[in-house]
Amino acid sequence: MRIIDVNERLLPLSRYADRSSVTGGLTTSIVAVTTDILRDGRPVVGYGYASVGRFGQSGLIRERFAPRLLSAAQDLLITEAGDNIDPFRAWTVMMTGEKPGGHGERCVAVGALDMAIWDAAAKIAGLPLFRFLAQRLNRAVDNRPKVRVYASGGYLHPQNDLGNLADEIRSFVDSGFEDVKIKIGATDLKRDLQRVETAVSQLPDSKHLSVDAMNVYGLEQGLAAASALAPFGLRWFEDVCDPLDFPVQARIAEAYASPLAAGEALFSLAEAKLLDRHAGLRRVKDILVFDPVHCYGLPGYIDIVDHLTSLGWTRNSFWPHGGHLFCLHVVAALGLAGAELTPLAFYPFNGLFNGAVIDEGWTNPPDIPGIGFELNDGAWREFQTLT
Repeated sequence: MRIIDVNERLLPLSRYADRSSVTGGLTTSIVAVTTDILRDGRPVVGYGYASVGRFGQSGLIRERFAPRLLSAAQDLLITEAGDNIDPFRAWTVMMTGEKPGGHGERCVAVGALDMAIWDAAAKIAGLPLFRFLAQRLNRAVDNRPKVRVYASGGYLHPQNDLGNLADEIRSFVDSGFEDVKIKIGATDLKRDLQRVETAVSQLPDSKHLSVDAMNVYGLEQGLAAASALAPFGLRWFEDVCDPLDFPVQARIAEAYASPLAAGEALFSLAEAKLLDRHAGLRRVKDILVFDPVHCYGLPGYIDIVDHLTSLGWTRNSFWPHGGHLFCLHVVAALGLAGAELTPLAFYPFNGLFNGAVIDEGWTNPPDIPGIGFELNDGAWREFQTLT
């Protein structure tokens, strides 16, 4: 039982439903990991991608991590029973020779391949990923688990921003979402407050809206934004400042009574420990939005969840970043609070899958072997170019 091929391709992404709109040059890496296991006469292939918000990792995948998987001895990749690829052992193979620290974005390359390996292993087992992962972790999971989701988008539109934003939020609500997140910080504070008011006007109240500053504020700007946003009583205020500027994060936490969210741009257990220790976050209130792909894949993400819950954070604090189908399975298997979805942004990984239903902010992961990319027409079309 071996991994016999790994293919990667760089794919451009757009923050907007209109993919011709300005993208900021965003890309992601899509990967296919082919095994020598046959199902219906064809090799089992796992698919993954490098999430969103960073960039593709072609060089690292092709030159560093894929060769380790392809050259590894079989016993380093398979389970003790010899009946499947072991994603945890495969992760160890990828990380062989890597030094601690210097996380950079190698974590993203590892995470993209890790997603594909989990997809392949779940397919070999004949299980949807949420059930396969729960079994590996000895966790109980419902046969058809419900996952809380919110709609993420609300980027600053190049034209007619407020009108387009109102239409966007209304489309989320019409699709079955109850909670929404928009971006702030790309324009002045006065304009951002107009954007918040516009979004709230399409929701039952402001408690259904979160805002994401995408780590742009310094101390003075962050405090001004916190003061201006405080009267809204928002669901949460995310990524206020530079992700490693823990003193500024702590000052904001002192000044802002409503929930804060952080962690999207932190990629390791070591950084998660620093966030908990120095950023002033409140374990009973605040939200953790680490991305399972960007945190070196599931082994790294599970380490973060296990460590922080051992310190008093609850699983209801975790809302993984990414907006993708993969996170539905992760949330269901790990018993986390819920998942981000991007209904319009980042095609072809926007939305869910054919036949998916969002009912009052809840949905279900697909019940087919693996992650279920085969049920998302856009994503599946791109993945098929790899094999």
